[in-house]
Amino acid sequence: MTDGNIATTKEEGLSSEEQEVLDEIESENVDFVRLQFTDITGTVKNVSVPAHQVEKAFDEGIWFDGSSIEGFVRIQESDMRLEPDPSTFTVLPWRSDGDTASARLICDVVNTDGTPFAGGPRQVLKSVLADVEEMGYTVSIGPEPEFFLFEKDEEGNATTDPHDTGGYFDLAPKDLASDVRREIIFTLEEMGFEIEASHHEVADGQHEINFKYDDALSAADNIATFRAVVRAVAEQNDIHATFMPKPIGEINGSGMHSHISLFDDEGNAFADDDDEFNLSETAYHFMGGILEHAQAFTAVTNPTVNSYKRLVPGYEAPVYVAWSDVNRSALIRVPDAAGTSSRFEIRSPDPSCNPYLALAAIIQAGLDGMENEIDPGDPVREDIYEFDEAKLDDYGITTLPDSLGHAVDALEEDEVVREGLGEHVTEKFVKAKRADWADYRTHVSPWEKEKYLEKF
Repeated sequence: MTDGNIATTKEEGLSSEEQEVLDEIESENVDFVRLQFTDITGTVKNVSVPAHQVEKAFDEGIWFDGSSIEGFVRIQESDMRLEPDPSTFTVLPWRSDGDTASARLICDVVNTDGTPFAGGPRQVLKSVLADVEEMGYTVSIGPEPEFFLFEKDEEGNATTDPHDTGGYFDLAPKDLASDVRREIIFTLEEMGFEIEASHHEVADGQHEINFKYDDALSAADNIATFRAVVRAVAEQNDIHATFMPKPIGEINGSGMHSHISLFDDEGNAFADDDDEFNLSETAYHFMGGILEHAQAFTAVTNPTVNSYKRLVPGYEAPVYVAWSDVNRSALIRVPDAAGTSSRFEIRSPDPSCNPYLALAAIIQAGLDGMENEIDPGDPVREDIYEFDEAKLDDYGITTLPDSLGHAVDALEEDEVVREGLGEHVTEKFVKAKRADWADYRTHVSPWEKEKYLEKF
């Protein structure tokens, strides 16, 4: 991993890791390399360069127009550079034809003077992780992104007709996508992923593939890569993959439950075998910070208007800011795990988020909990969906925002999460999401026309 502090050119030459990339490019007969990064919305951007230009990219970076990227800079500040991270090099299996191959490098964005660009989502996460490192920890994340596979129409456009009618853990013939999932898994494994499990999810056409936990930066890189692979393999099979949180009403939406733990020199800092839930004081304080700042980081972990159609009671999505070892209606669930595996699961994020910003916001919230020793309270083992307002008040349980507009309001009011994102990203993110919300509020949906056009 690089720290982004580079000069205009490197006087010391290529690192051993960069030279290994060049050697692999030659041995794999790679002809083009995609230099990849994300804008603030999480959309993957890339520029493709001939393989012989990669050495120059390592040495000098690749210039691009930052004013054309969502949330980056103004037109008068447009010159920016991509600095490839050699640890992220991988050959793209679906872009290989047997004779030549294409590959990918994930990049950091730097300013003209070589300093890290504060508005780059990957840099935002790296900055938060630098604070974690100063405290003597590393962060481990295990994401579980869900997605839908839909049929295409005769013109090749995406529909919302599920590719199959399978249910949770179903087998063929109901699960018609098992071969597609297998192809996705083989592709991911070729790219270095360690796949732990895959299965059909609850809704028709819905699936989940779990890959092994990793350090937070690698986990964010992996999420971005995972989404690209799923879409590419689906396209090859003439179906459409979407990470839209709630593409169909009245059925379960897609989440990205994320398991989190901290490690220090002695091992898992979240582990305490003497605790009822195998969690340490550090873990409880980190959890307390997440609960304290949940309303604010929801704007980042659930960044679309559609996200809030998933976060409703009755579809296994969390709504309530509470924790439990058994209750899936709570924001945080503590699985039955101990020792190295001690952790808790944050259930609210969805796979439409920018993974770098989402993890940065969550981790920043947890660090605040540790620094201020925030108490997460007692676990709630009852079905919170059955609570009335009075009982919610008795238990001190609040709810997640019910709309993107309310979530952005909470983000603007929360100094801790704003600090984690940085002034630049906060300003640009809020502006983009306010525009989405304003656009949505003025849109008249087919449901409204059907409901009211002839009635009034």
